[in-house]
Amino acid sequence: MAEENDNTEVEESVEETVEESVDKTVEESREKGERELGFILDIPLELSVELGKTKMLVNDLLQLGQGSIIELNKLAGEPLEVYINKKLIARGEVVVVNEKFGVRLTDVITPIDRVKSLTTEE
Repeated sequence: MAEENDNTEVEESVEETVEESVDKTVEESREKGERELGFILDIPLELSVELGKTKMLVNDLLQLGQGSIIELNKLAGEPLEVYINKKLIARGEVVVVNEKFGVRLTDVITPIDRVKSLTTEE
């Protein structure tokens, strides 16, 4: 009977030690993650919004002047594409905010699809 009590006390002590160790490890990981995340928060990224595309000959390009119209491959009302560092991350629509253009995101590309796009040429 005394041996069972000793085993129970040892098991409880081991459980407490493991819980404390896990808590400490989780806290250290969280602090380390925050430090590492802080490091990448200042990395500059290039964000661009694509209204549409077209191909033209150099001769046609040289003929452009003020008032020229360039026909794009997208229809009116189609979503714009939002790129970060030339990788598609979202689609959206044009909005005007305080007399400035903006983009309301309507479809954000999932992280899995973004990772897949890293391996494909666009």
